[in-house]
Amino acid sequence: MTSSRAPPRWWLPIRVDTYTGAAIAPLLPDLARLRVEVFREFPYLYDGDTAYEEKYLRIYAETQGAAVIIARDEKRIIGASTCLPLAAEMNSVQKPFREAGIDIATVFYFGESVLEAPYRGRGIGVSFFEAREAQAEGYEMTAFCAVQRPDDHPLRPKNYMNLHDFWRHRGYHPSPELVCSMTWRDVGEAAETTKQLKFWTKDL
Repeated sequence: MTSSRAPPRWWLPIRVDTYTGAAIAPLLPDLARLRVEVFREFPYLYDGDTAYEEKYLRIYAETQGAAVIIARDEKRIIGASTCLPLAAEMNSVQKPFREAGIDIATVFYFGESVLEAPYRGRGIGVSFFEAREAQAEGYEMTAFCAVQRPDDHPLRPKNYMNLHDFWRHRGYHPSPELVCSMTWRDVGEAAETTKQLKFWTKDL
């Protein structure tokens, strides 16, 4: 099976820009496409649809303090990363912080980063972290969560490598006491199931 997508032009820089407020709204279709495409991969294995994703992503256009970071190869959007105050996130994400006695008003939450496979390993992930941390000025902590999958999961690729070392290099550490639950349908499954996601945090 061949793809009509042009190969990345390695000699051209990837442009990374930050968007806030109403400027995010026109980006939602591309963001939804990227999330559905990238999150089908291990470890998320998310069987999503773009209509639901567009609806979900409106929170970033409507929330003060939220931002979306966009990576482009010329005009084409090839990656994106999201962030917003934890106080604006869903209750299931806030809950472990409340239970741990952490004031959610002091935490800036990093949503998801999605990047097309041919562009990985080029430092774009570093740019995503830098841009999101720039939005966290005035907060005491930044945090994000990652889904937990067993090492022997049948859909785990043989060459799969997690991002733990990369996150640690960025100054983040796992916080075992902070765990949330989310529900979605995995690729190849008929019904939604609940997943556990563990948080990584960084004190600012």
